[in-house]
Amino acid sequence: MVSAAACRGIVGDMDGTTPDHYRTATRTFLRFAIVMAIVGLLSGVLFQESGKKLDLETVDPGLHLQATITLALVHGHIFITCVLLPLAMAGMLFLAAKAGGAPVGARAVGFATRGYLPFATATVALMLYKGYHFLLMARGGEGSLAEIDASFFGGSPALRAGLYGLVHTGMAVTLVVFLVAVWRSLRGKAEPK
Repeated sequence: MVSAAACRGIVGDMDGTTPDHYRTATRTFLRFAIVMAIVGLLSGVLFQESGKKLDLETVDPGLHLQATITLALVHGHIFITCVLLPLAMAGMLFLAAKAGGAPVGARAVGFATRGYLPFATATVALMLYKGYHFLLMARGGEGSLAEIDASFFGGSPALRAGLYGLVHTGMAVTLVVFLVAVWRSLRGKAEPK
């Protein structure tokens, strides 16, 4: 078993020298990653069970693939964007400090916790909506992929483009703000202890 003292040597003293916003952000990242790992596992089960209900004998194989592929990809997207990246962001804070970097400011960390995490969640929700839209339309008897795609978001290309643009841009911008702040912290020197 690893002692508490050994852990403090690896990640810093969580009770004294670590900034409060690091502790808060780390708890947020960890809780988010735990919840999303469960959601990711459930999305894999949902895909397997939902995909079985679309019979290959009743639809064209190409339509079957297109109707199920988005749901198949949700599982991996959740684990990368909502589990691994938040864990990596939490780790970056402590590794940058251990490498002698200056503390990353609370505002930049807030971009990750109050910006990236909600946008990542919205991305997953959009994927689930798209996946089930395509699957349920195909299961309902719609044989034209063009018709299924045209009816997405109630047939509103502007709504579709606006939501996807907002969510993906928000996710990218908030992640880049955090990453640039960590990069810049590596140029600075931590206060002597």
